[in-house]
Amino acid sequence: MLKNYFTIALRNIRKHKFFAAINILGMTIGITACLFITLYIINEFSYDRFHTNADRIYQVGLHGKIGGQDVRVTNTCPPMAAALVADIPEVESATRLNSWGKPTLRNGDIAFDEDKVFAADSNFFQFFSFKLISGNSTTALKDPNTVVLSEKIAKKYFGNESPLEKQLIIGNDKKTYKVTGVAADCPTNSHFIFNALVSAASDDDLKQNVWLNNGMFTYFMVKQNTSVTAVENKFENLVVKYIGPEIEKFMGTSLKQFREAGGTYGYYTTKITDIHLKSTSQGDLEPGGNMMYIYFFGGIGIFIIVIACINFMNLSTAQSAGRAKEVGLRKTLGSLRGQMIGQFLAESMLYSLLSILLAVLLCYLLLPMFNMLSGKELAIGDLFNPRFVGGIVSLLFFVGLAAGSYPAFYLTSFSAVEVLKGKIRAGFKSKGIRSTLVVFQFFISIFLIIFTSIVYDQIQFMQEQKMGIDKKNVMVLHNMRRLGTNKEAFRNALAQQKGVLKISFTNNTFPGVNNTTIVRSGRSEQDHIAGVYFADFDHQDVLKFEMRDGRYFSKDFPSDSTAVVINEAAAKEFGFEKAEGEEVLYNNDSVFHRFRVVGIVKDFNFETFKDKVRPLCVFLRKNSNNMLIRYEGNAQAVVENTTKLWKQYSNNEPIEYAFMDEDFDKLFRSEQRMGQIFGVFSGLAIFIASLGLFALAAFTAEQRTKEIGIRKVMGASVASLSLVLSKEFIVLVVIAFIPAASIAWWVSHQWLGGFAFRIDINPMIFIGAGVAAILIAWLTVSYQSLKAATANPVNSLRYE
Repeated sequence: MLKNYFTIALRNIRKHKFFAAINILGMTIGITACLFITLYIINEFSYDRFHTNADRIYQVGLHGKIGGQDVRVTNTCPPMAAALVADIPEVESATRLNSWGKPTLRNGDIAFDEDKVFAADSNFFQFFSFKLISGNSTTALKDPNTVVLSEKIAKKYFGNESPLEKQLIIGNDKKTYKVTGVAADCPTNSHFIFNALVSAASDDDLKQNVWLNNGMFTYFMVKQNTSVTAVENKFENLVVKYIGPEIEKFMGTSLKQFREAGGTYGYYTTKITDIHLKSTSQGDLEPGGNMMYIYFFGGIGIFIIVIACINFMNLSTAQSAGRAKEVGLRKTLGSLRGQMIGQFLAESMLYSLLSILLAVLLCYLLLPMFNMLSGKELAIGDLFNPRFVGGIVSLLFFVGLAAGSYPAFYLTSFSAVEVLKGKIRAGFKSKGIRSTLVVFQFFISIFLIIFTSIVYDQIQFMQEQKMGIDKKNVMVLHNMRRLGTNKEAFRNALAQQKGVLKISFTNNTFPGVNNTTIVRSGRSEQDHIAGVYFADFDHQDVLKFEMRDGRYFSKDFPSDSTAVVINEAAAKEFGFEKAEGEEVLYNNDSVFHRFRVVGIVKDFNFETFKDKVRPLCVFLRKNSNNMLIRYEGNAQAVVENTTKLWKQYSNNEPIEYAFMDEDFDKLFRSEQRMGQIFGVFSGLAIFIASLGLFALAAFTAEQRTKEIGIRKVMGASVASLSLVLSKEFIVLVVIAFIPAASIAWWVSHQWLGGFAFRIDINPMIFIGAGVAAILIAWLTVSYQSLKAATANPVNSLRYE
């Protein structure tokens, strides 16, 4: 029976090669896109699930509110992990990580700055499921001055030799560390990646016992069959026991008074498998994903498959008149309706099978390109992931049944007597369902055109919007302390180089600010949270920010050593109208020091466009660890000259540099990738819809051949005939525009709501999308219309 079904299906494919090719092409493109989206989503949901105890591991976050500013961060204090195990019985174990930034690693003449270097507790490899290739997982991080390297880093510094028990110099203080282990490179679906792990016994910061000093990452594991809620309920006890006394010591107020004044201090948890997609914290170790984008991409995948299925339905029902006699004859000869339904479903399943085989082949060939587009590192092996294979099988049946169900039930509903008498043909003129499906296809296409255009506009806005500082043509040098006593001499030599305009020392590099702390205005004892950093006299000349009131630091005022420059957001929070006569109290070494406000800077974006500008205080320091270089002309020439000078003054220390505009661009790279992916898949959806429309127009023209011939004989022009055949499709596109535009506006508004700085939705985008959709439909249909309209009427009327 099945063999017969597929034999007849193959015969029908050969008989209708053009429509079969359209169906297979549309389905193949749609399934390929859907498979790539499935791969992407499976990868996003797989983060951190490789840990054996992933269902029991949680990250601790800090929730604080001071001076009206609410923060949720991943940073916690050094003693947190030990207190969790000691004070909360439901906690089985805990571990910590402390980022070391980008220290220099050196083995002989091989020296590089490496990121993703952390200090870790000795139980790291028992707690997490990262694989240790060599070394003892229990003792590798136990002793001071020991380090575990990733496989990639071990090979980089030691080649093919075993690095175990060998020495590696780490950091500017050039301490020597013994290599005690080599770990397999971290899976890419981990919420943090490490290149090297230094023992916690080597890190003085992890030895501190101050609860208000938050800079570590703390994880804990609950005991078997224990709810994390039981742990969260006991966080308040930790706050009262440990935080309360320190608030009183350092802030001069009790925990109760702090809370009565509107302050908040507490802890919360995030399951390790939720960190990548569902984190509500700032300061994650790696940029996370976005559940909204998962919904968007999943929706696009469904839309594309639906469009491909609609093409099959439309063409199958459009050809119903041609297959009506087949149905009538089969019924007359005794075929049951169920058997004929099986025949038509087998035909659609065959289309689906052929399309999926081609789609899997395309996935294999196009995977490297998709990795470039999405920023993922998916491997060929991911195509054989059980979940992905299950998705392929599911797609096979879904597409086959979804595309074939309506034609199967529709075609087999015909009465054999009426079909054989020819009475059923008039009923085939009804295009209600086909029209509805075409409307739905273009509804999806117009929605995607509009939303993709708005995403691109927002990205363009973020790239070109004036931030209040000039981020272009600014080179950033890190780790200036490597120059030792040569920093000033290096600066003077660099200032003489062609293209170098201004140079500034600072302890902070944008985007972001590396110190957020408590400050007060000179008017009250109320605490406020502000970003704080230090810079020299030339900082304004390099960044080109503008003053709203007062002035920036100047060498003409020696008293500026006790001065501060604040931004408008800080002035607003402090209640300052002008700089003159105002003071800011800065908490340094647990003591508040007074600083005179000499200027108020116009607000500039020093973080992401998703966040409002928050209070910022700049203090004077003539010599810091980072250098900003304002240049003109060729960037490569400046890099070469700077590198040459660095070698002269640094005693062969590696140089580490970046460009400020590129660093800012990284902040919205996920939005850029989303826009690119949306653009590609939107184009595919429109192409598939147009493909179906093209075939439907060809069939319609074929069905109306005699009508066109009569009209031509009666004097109709080619233009009028083309309009007759085109207008019904154009009307369907216009009908699709209204709901598509409405929903696109709502979705775009929701997405833009995640940005503190965003575009206003331009009505011209909607008009342009509507015109583009009509133009696409007209160009698609016009070829078939013109072909039919210019045909010789004698050929179509010869047998009448």
